[in-house]
This record gives sequence, structure tokens and C-alpha cells, in this order.
Amino acid sequence: MSFRPLRRWRSSLLVLLCASVMLPLQAADRAAQREQFRTALAAASRPPEGAWKKLAQGLDEAHYPLTPYIELAALRTRIGQLDRGEVERFLARWPDTLPASDLRGAWLRELARRGDWTTFRAFWTGSGDRELVCDELQARLAAGTKLDYTADLDALWQGVHALPGACDPVFAAARTSGVLTDTQVWERLQRAAAAGNAETTAAAASLLGGADRAAADRIVAALRDPATTFTKAKTWADEQRAREAIAYGLARYARRNSSAAETAWADLESRFKWDAAQKNRVLNALAVYRATSYSPDALARLNALPAAAEDDATREWRVRIALSGGDLKETLAALDRLSDTQKADARWRYLRARALMKLDRKAEATPILTEVAREANFHGFLAADWTDQPYAICARTLASDPKAEAALAKQTDLDRAFEFRELDMLNDARREWDFAMAKLDVNQRRLAADLAYRRGWYDRAVFAFSADPETQQLYEQRFPLGMEAQVKREARSAGIDPAWAYGILRAESAWMTDAHSSADAYGLMQLLPGVAKQLAKAEQLPYSNAQDLMNPNLNVQLGTRFLGRMAGKYEGSPWLASAAYNAGEAPVGRWLDARGSLDPDFFIETIPYKETRDYVARVLAFSVIYDWRMNGKALALSSRMPKIGQAYQAPTAATPRKAVVCAAAPAPAVAAAENSH
Repeated sequence: MSFRPLRRWRSSLLVLLCASVMLPLQAADRAAQREQFRTALAAASRPPEGAWKKLAQGLDEAHYPLTPYIELAALRTRIGQLDRGEVERFLARWPDTLPASDLRGAWLRELARRGDWTTFRAFWTGSGDRELVCDELQARLAAGTKLDYTADLDALWQGVHALPGACDPVFAAARTSGVLTDTQVWERLQRAAAAGNAETTAAAASLLGGADRAAADRIVAALRDPATTFTKAKTWADEQRAREAIAYGLARYARRNSSAAETAWADLESRFKWDAAQKNRVLNALAVYRATSYSPDALARLNALPAAAEDDATREWRVRIALSGGDLKETLAALDRLSDTQKADARWRYLRARALMKLDRKAEATPILTEVAREANFHGFLAADWTDQPYAICARTLASDPKAEAALAKQTDLDRAFEFRELDMLNDARREWDFAMAKLDVNQRRLAADLAYRRGWYDRAVFAFSADPETQQLYEQRFPLGMEAQVKREARSAGIDPAWAYGILRAESAWMTDAHSSADAYGLMQLLPGVAKQLAKAEQLPYSNAQDLMNPNLNVQLGTRFLGRMAGKYEGSPWLASAAYNAGEAPVGRWLDARGSLDPDFFIETIPYKETRDYVARVLAFSVIYDWRMNGKALALSSRMPKIGQAYQAPTAATPRKAVVCAAAPAPAVAAAENSH
């Protein structure tokens, strides 16, 4: 079916939103207030003290939603000099707001710094902040309260992530008092070591003493410097903790250098009497990481694993290794060994059907493909292409709920979130958004996310509706056609398909205009500053620094041109260019050299990097959905996947497209009150 736009806002809601969420002010008045707010906020954070008050005059009386943030900035600037009364007055004036929560948190940290545990406990109302939780435990210890492991420490002690420094004296006291036992310390240490987290392992080791500390330090050393540790291990006595250190170290080392880990294991295996768990940990890691590098012995190693050493990773890699070598019978055998949960996944059902087709067993493959084709995902779309079926995309709408809408309209935290967004203070906007969402029920959260979509704050809708299984068919909100005219214009100018450009944008940033990755990529299409600088110069586009990439218009201009150039290096192929966009050209070149004869769908599944493997599939599926959203039909996904070495031309408006239907038509509305949980 063609996409049905959402039409469900009632006039009553619009009236309420105008009256409460957006105050009845002329645009010029609100613009003036925003400028006044910016000026006063900046003044509140610098001397002379109190100068901000005159600059902020009138904002409180006009009920400008962000007014409390001005005084908050002033109070935080002089947090070390605050007295209890100033804090109490602010909290009383702005109860149950994020500014009040922020000041309370800053004040509690200051009280902890002062060691004023009595006042700390008077202001304590609970927190999800682990540093503050540990400060509160310190306050109780100072008051002479004995801690209880289960009630006070267990939630902090679980997991493998490092704890804040404020927790150190708490756990040291717990060790001294016997509340935290040797057994519990070793449990955390072993969880961290199994995860390869050397810092958390070392922190746990510091709580041990005597022989236990020496054994724990060996584990830390094996994680941090495995090569040196393995050399020393040749002289170690055959003890349980010694073997553990070697096993944890080898499992970690295999990720970095599977060949060196293999050599170390060959040298150490016969020197120690390994228990099953230790040996299986090493064998599992060696097999997996030999597989990820496609070593010649990878399949033999995977097949030789004891049953107890297998897990989902080894089972999946057995499929990929067999597939990469073109051994379809071995591929089917590997698929048979998957867990029941894995076998239910569209990926593996699709690959089973494709292997059967290659073996001329079409009668067995067709029912599988027909079933997979009912899913609106990468493998579902490919299955539909192989069986000449339309794409099964069932779009739903969001039903009205007047009661929830009325409550939403009175949500002042949400008002602050939208106002911060208007000011382009997006981190603050998201913090207020999250604070508001925590107060709403499931129906109100859905309506709020839809309101964000209507106002062009697309990433809030994308994240909210994609995370909720009940709303994943709200395709309009999950796949916004933002900047449509520009995306189409820039994509066509770059010689690429606008739907593909949208797919990349959606996969890269989920419409967060200020996205900044750990790899130092910026903006909607996640461009690296160095790439952007070179590209801007070549294309004669304005660019001065990385912050320019937070400009959506410039980001799309540069991003589409970069995609066009990337595609040109792969005969125009969108799927290969997508892989290179994510992983880089050098890795893609290595993969092509090794497995360039594979069919595109098989090649994608054998990409060593999980992130890139999933990314390519996601981008191509998103391209289908965006194509459908723009054109009512969609270019066949398989046509976006030319064989390696084949030339590809971007589609035009005249290119034939496939029909999209909903097998369960008509697709119902997502009732705001249904399936609440």
C-alpha cells in the first residue's frame, strides 16, 4: 500500500499546545525573550556578581520557561561559597524541575567535598548518579551506620565498569568491616577480566592482600602486557589462579593478534593442567579471532571446538567461513548448528534459502524466502526480490488520546526542552526532554515524540519510536523526509540516489544535527573534519572548522558529494560505497582482494567488522524505505547491489519501482492506550 500520512491531531490539542506548551506571545516577543535569556545567562556565569539580575528583569513575570537556568548558572558559579538557605530557596521556588535537580546535585558534591555529611544527608533525596550514591554511603558511614552488602553495595559492585573515585573509601571500609568478602571481590575481578577490562580488574585487585593480591596482579598483568606475562608464565607453578591469568590473557590477546596468541598457547598448553572452563575460554577466543581474520585453519578450528566451548559467535562464524569459501554444503551444516534463537533470525533463514537455491533445491528455498519476505528489513526485502513479491511494509498511524494530550500540554519540562531546541542548545534540550519523559506514561511519551516530529525535532521521534516494539511501524516519524528538497537536489547534483543519501544520513546520525562520534565525525552525515576540509576546498564550499559541520545544510552538501566520490571508486555501487563510508577504503580493498568473487549478499555477510556488516544492511534497508516514502514505490533492493565489478547507475524518477503492500491490511493505528507497559 502507499504511505498514508498521519492525520490525527485534534483542534483541542492545538489550542492547548498554543496555550500552554507555546505561550501566546507574538513571534517578535519570544525572539526578544530568547535574546534576553542568552545575554542574562552569559552574565550569570561571570563577574560582577548579581549583574545578571537586571538583565533578566521581566523574564520571570512573563513566565519565560528557561528563566530558572539563569539563577542556576549564577549559583553554580559560586557553589563553594553557597550557604544552605540559598539552595533551599531555589529548590522551593523551582520544585520538581531539572534546574532544581542540577543544583541539588552540585550542592551535594560540594557538601561531600567539604565533608559536611550531616547537611549532605539532609539534602539527599536519592540519585541514579553512582558518585553521589557513594557519597551518600560515605555520609552514612560517617554517621556510624553499618553498611549491608545486598542493600547498599551489590548494585554498584555488579558489572565490569569502573566506579567513581568516591566509591573507593566506601569499598575500602566495606572490606575492613568484612561486609565485602574475598569471594565477592574475586567475582567482580573475574567478570572484569573475562570482559578484558584491565582497569576494573586492577581496581578489584587492589582490595586483596597477600597471596590473593599477587595472584590478582598476575591477571592484571596478563591483560595489560600479555606477551611479557606469557614469557614469565613458563616458570609459574601449576596453580588455579596462575592458569586463570594465562587464560584471561590469551583470550584478550587473541583479539589483538590471533597468530601470536596461538603461538603462546602452543608453548603453554602442555605446561599446565587446565580445567575445562579455562581451556574452553582460550580455544573459543582463538577460534573466533582466527575466523575474523579468515585464517586458513579457521573452519577446522571452529569445527574442532568442544561443545562446551561453543557460543553464538563461534556458530555464526562457522557459517561465514564456510560461505566465504563457497562450500554451500558446509554452510548448510553450519546453519544447522545454530541455536534455536539464531535460526529464527531473518538473516540466517535467508542465507539458508540462498544456499539451497545455489544447490538447485528451489522447492525447499522458496517457502523460506516467502516467509522471510513478510519482514520489512534487509533480508526481507532481498527475499521478496528473489520470489518476485512486493515489499511488505505495513505503515501504522498514532491514534488520538485526548486525556493524555491534555496532560502533555501542561508539561512545563517539555516546554523547556522545546525552547532549548529553538535556541540551538541541543544538549540542554535533550536533558530536559529526558527529564520530561521520565514523568510521562507510555501513551504520553508517544504523543510527545510525535509532537517533536511535527516540530522538526526528528531525532527524538526516531529514537522513541524505534525503541518501542509497538511503534516501529510508524514509518513517517521513524524515517522523516526532512530537508527533502535539498537532499534531492544535492544528491542528484552528486550523481547519487536521494534515497541512498537519506539512508546514510539516517544510519549515521538518526537526524541528530549535532552528532559527534568517538571517531571525531560530525553532523547529520558524520563527516571527518579532514575529509570535509579537502572536499569543501575542491567543491568551493565554505568551511572553516569542524563546528561548521553541525550546520545541516553544509553537512548535506558535503556529505552527498563525498558519497558521490566514494561511489565513483566502486563503479557507482551503493553497497560497496556504504561499506567504505563506514569502514574506510583500505579494509574494503582487502576484503575485495580476498573474497571479491562472492555474490553481494554473501560478501556482505562475510564482512569481518560487525559494525560494517550491520551498517551496510541497515543503510540499504533504509534506502528502500525512503524510496517508498518519496515515491510510493521502491527500487528493488537487489538492483542496488550490483555484482562486484559491475557498473551501477543511480535511478531516476522514470526507473521502474516495486509495489509496497501490507499483507495484514489495513494497518491499524497504534492506539495510544493499547499495550501499555
